[in-house]
Amino acid sequence: MGRSTEARRAPQLAVVLLGTTILAGAPVAALAQNAPATAPASAAPVAAPAPEAGETIQTIQVKGAERLEPQTVLSYIQLRVGQTYTKAAGDTALKDLYATELFSDAQVSNDNGVVTITVKENPVVNRIILEGNKRIKDDKILPEIKVSPRQIFTRSKIRADVARIIELYKRQGRYAATVEPKMVNLDQNRVDIVFEITEGDKSKVRQINILGNEHFSAGELRAQMVTKQARFTRLFSSGTSYDPDRMAFDQQKLRQFYLTQGYADFRVVSAVAELTPDKKDFIITYVVEEGKRYKFGDVKVESQLRDFDGEKLAKNLTIHKGDWYDAKKVEDTIEGLNDTAGAFGYAFADVRPQYDRDKENLTMGLTFVIQEAPRVYVEKIDINGNTLTQDKVVRREFRLAEGDAFNSLQVKRSTNRIKSLGYFQEKFEVEQKPGSAEDRIILEANLEEKPTGELQLSAGFSSLERFIFQASIRQRNFRGRGQTIGLSGSYSSYSKSIEASFVEPYLFDKNVSLGVDIYRRDYNSFNYYNSDRNTTYQQSTTGFQVRAGVPLTEYLTAIGRYTLNYDDVSLDRGTYYTIDQNGNYTCDPLRAGRYLCDAIGKRLSSIIGGSLIYDNLDNRMRPTRGETISANVDVAGLAGDVKYYRVRGNAAKYWPLGKGFIFSIQGEGGLIKGWGGNDIRLTDRFYLGEPQIRGFGIRGVGPRVVRQYLTADSDGNYTVNGQDSDDALGGKYYYMSRAELEIPLGSGAREMGLRPSIFVDAGAVWAIKSPALSDCKAGCFIGSRDSSGNQLYTQTASDGTTSTTTSATNTVTGAANAAIGTTSYFTESFLGNTWKPRVAVGFGVNWNSPFGPFRIDISKALLKYDGDNTKTFTFNVGTQF
Repeated sequence: MGRSTEARRAPQLAVVLLGTTILAGAPVAALAQNAPATAPASAAPVAAPAPEAGETIQTIQVKGAERLEPQTVLSYIQLRVGQTYTKAAGDTALKDLYATELFSDAQVSNDNGVVTITVKENPVVNRIILEGNKRIKDDKILPEIKVSPRQIFTRSKIRADVARIIELYKRQGRYAATVEPKMVNLDQNRVDIVFEITEGDKSKVRQINILGNEHFSAGELRAQMVTKQARFTRLFSSGTSYDPDRMAFDQQKLRQFYLTQGYADFRVVSAVAELTPDKKDFIITYVVEEGKRYKFGDVKVESQLRDFDGEKLAKNLTIHKGDWYDAKKVEDTIEGLNDTAGAFGYAFADVRPQYDRDKENLTMGLTFVIQEAPRVYVEKIDINGNTLTQDKVVRREFRLAEGDAFNSLQVKRSTNRIKSLGYFQEKFEVEQKPGSAEDRIILEANLEEKPTGELQLSAGFSSLERFIFQASIRQRNFRGRGQTIGLSGSYSSYSKSIEASFVEPYLFDKNVSLGVDIYRRDYNSFNYYNSDRNTTYQQSTTGFQVRAGVPLTEYLTAIGRYTLNYDDVSLDRGTYYTIDQNGNYTCDPLRAGRYLCDAIGKRLSSIIGGSLIYDNLDNRMRPTRGETISANVDVAGLAGDVKYYRVRGNAAKYWPLGKGFIFSIQGEGGLIKGWGGNDIRLTDRFYLGEPQIRGFGIRGVGPRVVRQYLTADSDGNYTVNGQDSDDALGGKYYYMSRAELEIPLGSGAREMGLRPSIFVDAGAVWAIKSPALSDCKAGCFIGSRDSSGNQLYTQTASDGTTSTTTSATNTVTGAANAAIGTTSYFTESFLGNTWKPRVAVGFGVNWNSPFGPFRIDISKALLKYDGDNTKTFTFNVGTQF
């Protein structure tokens, strides 16, 4: 007889029974149909079933196998020829076959000792297809999936993969994501697996509830957390997404906050995150227990080190009896005592706080015990991981040498100096390891080099230069010796330059730096004619500079330099020159602008200079702490055609205010004076405006000649015709200052590279003589000033007589572009020559955009004077490719 239908369905029946048992939670015996819930107490014991009779297996045959050999199928089961076949043995064979996950269906039958195993193999996976995934790309999901092409399809693997994909979306905060797997049957027993993904919206934190808080509002406590409630104002913040790890961190933040406010017994009783029924949002509820508020009691220091007096140390602590208890101050004090011990050579000093809690008086006594430790010496300095950089480049930045007494402050300084090289990973630290004895220590620099070569091509638009193209190549660690070599060039509508440079920071392995720059710079100066930028003179500078620096102390450096420049300043003859009767060209100051005619020509400038620089900034590229001060003196005239001395000074200081705020102040000033009977040329003076002082235009601050053009009517009266020009003259003295506060944004904005700030800029440039009037040919206006201070001119007729105009009283900004032979009538004013400050306030944003660095400023001039040019909006943007 063949195997019964019940036997063939045994595996499916077993699954149903298992599922029923789990869901219902009832004992298996209670599932028997028509069985009473409890047996009568007097019922007789049920007799054991009689042993099942069977037949001897004569042969075993396999049907339905395609990819698998029959012998392979038989190897999965325990049935063998010669054994006795029973129903139990058949059930066991079925279970073994299904356990391989190679078959979608299997049957076992027995016909008088002939056992037939009929199988249907699981299909082979042809392709894995993902549909609907936009937030997580295929290359992120496919590596997490266990099912892959050419593998055997199994339902258990598919279920596991679905759970894995959903877990990936949960990590992104998308708890509403669903995955529906589908199977597409193909020929040759193959299938395509399609995962249809519905990503859903990101699950936000709708509400954060805090229960049990009495002394602080829920808003104050929520401000301490990294997780934020989803609001429109936090549209770009990533902190509004639910994250279990972030939630655990928030509990620590709450505890830290309360411990800094004196609540030493604070604890978070519970923290629960509930997903709303629509799976779109979370509601987080914290239950807290604040406890009592404590003050510091007696604060003592007990030192077991002979070089330390505990009483003296206790007097210098920032913790005082009667202050509110603050766990952060305790941590800072421990760190400070460790640093103090380390500065005296005790590398392994151990400072342990002992607490004396008085619950009745609500005081927290503290005793800082400095454990006994040996004085330590540097046994060895190991440098590892540098494949390109030579050991000496790193070793010379150490402030300690082998055999020196250990000093933790010098170790920190060494770490900062190595990081400032810019050759290695950002999070570099000098590691400290025990040496061969208790009083020995090994300093280990485990380096991870990063590329130091730079090849950059950039193009962009600037409100200063219009369209710009720049190219540069630089190697900051040339041949692994720490040398810098570079070549750069730029091109724009108003300037062109090319420059080659070389810097050796340790000349002949001595603590002396040497730098050489060779350059050619072409600059087209400009003024404004009406609202248009107008080119005036062209200046070409070819030269070089050699400089050498010597550190005087750890933070103080002296630099000497020599500069040789060959300048050629020229003007367009057709626009700014006049021709005399003999055909000679002469620069006309009324056309070219005051002082410009004196600057025309070729000159050689030989300049010797020096600088004294103090710098302890934590980061020179983007400082957050420290100050820098420099004094600079340059003297021209020991050779060449130009004679002047120039003195400049600048200073800046940065403070981290906590929570990412950085406040800075900067100041700068200088003067330039001629000597040997020489005056200062227009091209050597100081100029201020954009970008030095925001809120003003380019060269928009300081002395200038403002000219307004006039038109005569039929009655001989002169009126303004709407054309004007403005020539900035620069100054011999200047100062400027800036106060700026950098404002932190959420983590999402930080990832985008956004750094907004608010600022106040101030400055002035002044100290030149009032321009002298020059004679002009017939038809020009020359002469005197009116009672309002505006320059009036009298017309010189061909017969030598003069007539005075009385209507030329207005003043404007621009450039004189009188054509040869054309009579020009205008009025001029000399304005802006004052030391009084110009002040502007505003806000701006730095953005490291995908197109390159971008800076935008919106500012308002609060203090300005006649002649100053203001500007509200400025920006610079570029792209790299």
